[in-house]
Amino acid sequence: MKQVFTALALGTLFVGAPALADAEVGKPAPTFTLKDESGKEHTLAQYKGKVVVLEWTNPECPFVQRHYKNDTMVTTLKGFDAKKVVWLAVDSTAHNTPEKSAAWKKDEGFPYPVLQDASGTVGKSYGAKTTPHMYVIDEQGVVRYAGAIDDDPRGKNAKPANHVKTAVDAVVGGQQVPASTTTPYGCSVKYKS
Repeated sequence: MKQVFTALALGTLFVGAPALADAEVGKPAPTFTLKDESGKEHTLAQYKGKVVVLEWTNPECPFVQRHYKNDTMVTTLKGFDAKKVVWLAVDSTAHNTPEKSAAWKKDEGFPYPVLQDASGTVGKSYGAKTTPHMYVIDEQGVVRYAGAIDDDPRGKNAKPANHVKTAVDAVVGGQQVPASTTTPYGCSVKYKS
């Protein structure tokens, strides 16, 4: 019961329908230039030729905490060819700082950067609504998947279907993504008001 109240207090959001975002499947992904937790700049253009996974995140969100406790993101990333796939976390939380992201990354021990978007500009350009909210962009910069990390919002399934793994495997294999949009779940993105 305590977890329910905590989740509600943090603004938990179950989105009832697939998100209508500016980052539409089948269209070019919005460009961006963001610095990571160490101050290094990243642009979408620099990753042209690779599949890019964008993960909207917020370490304060119970859904994100569950996925990191279970190593969902790192395990998914390990299943990909590092020469072909790049994983970028994006934190659009208004009160986040690079120092907080660096501390969280160190605690969790994951290898990918946490892009800093406290203004929310990039998050809003993608239509990111929840944490986590996932996007898969192909080698030409076209959005090929938008939605949830998996089909298990409550964390009850022994073997959840990982939508991002399915999407990336399809893109790398030159196939159509079977379900190019799914309903994202998690906490609402805490944009600057």
